[in-house]
Amino acid sequence: MVDATNYPPRSINLSDLSPQLITPKFPKVPQWGRLLQKLQDFGKAPLQLLKARIDQVEVQDADLAHLLCQLIPAQCPFERDIKVFGKVLFHIPPMCKLNPFYEQVVFLRFRALCYLADECGEDVGQYC
Repeated sequence: MVDATNYPPRSINLSDLSPQLITPKFPKVPQWGRLLQKLQDFGKAPLQLLKARIDQVEVQDADLAHLLCQLIPAQCPFERDIKVFGKVLFHIPPMCKLNPFYEQVVFLRFRALCYLADECGEDVGQYC
């Protein structure tokens, strides 16, 4: 064992040390903006996957096309005019636009209608 009592105390002048020795090195932390963007992207990823899945559906069966045209409405069912004694009190706007899958579902219905009209030669007037 080394006896530390025999060594005289040394005074250290901090100005003699280089700033690199004094400054502690911390790992770089990502900026808050990038971190928040990554969190937002993580939340959007499942929605993007579902949107892509809906876009990939191919309508190649008349029964599937009829089912899609029956299930997906031609216009938003929530849009209403509230009337009292024949006068419009207020208008409820269509809420379908708030649905994140609205465009994909409407386009899927359109593809089903096109399949019935073009490939099967059916009249699609009943679905409009």
